[in-house]
Amino acid sequence: MQRKVHTIDASGKVLGRLATQVALLLRGKNKPTFSPHLDEGDEVVIKNVDKMKFTGKKLGQKVYKHHTGYVGHLKIISMSDAYKKNPQQVFKRAVYNMLPKNKLRSKMMKRLKFE
Repeated sequence: MQRKVHTIDASGKVLGRLATQVALLLRGKNKPTFSPHLDEGDEVVIKNVDKMKFTGKKLGQKVYKHHTGYVGHLKIISMSDAYKKNPQQVFKRAVYNMLPKNKLRSKMMKRLKFE
């Protein structure tokens, strides 16, 4: 099986629409030999993640929540703060949640690279 390398420029593109395209490439759904139980996806390299666009009021309203498991330890960070700190992490999280929730997801995410 040959894996291609797709290079995508994210400048001026909307986060969600780009994340769906990347998720399809990582999963391998664009290939005629697609099987859901096999990891046949390609490698994806993303450029200019810090120049993405957001629709609506997502930067001001969307929040990411994480609970540590301890009482009172709910961590909440807004999308705008996360994007200022690390724009790649916002994109990774969007793609991560679009991939299937199984053992292949971590292997697929390893093929997502940034420049």
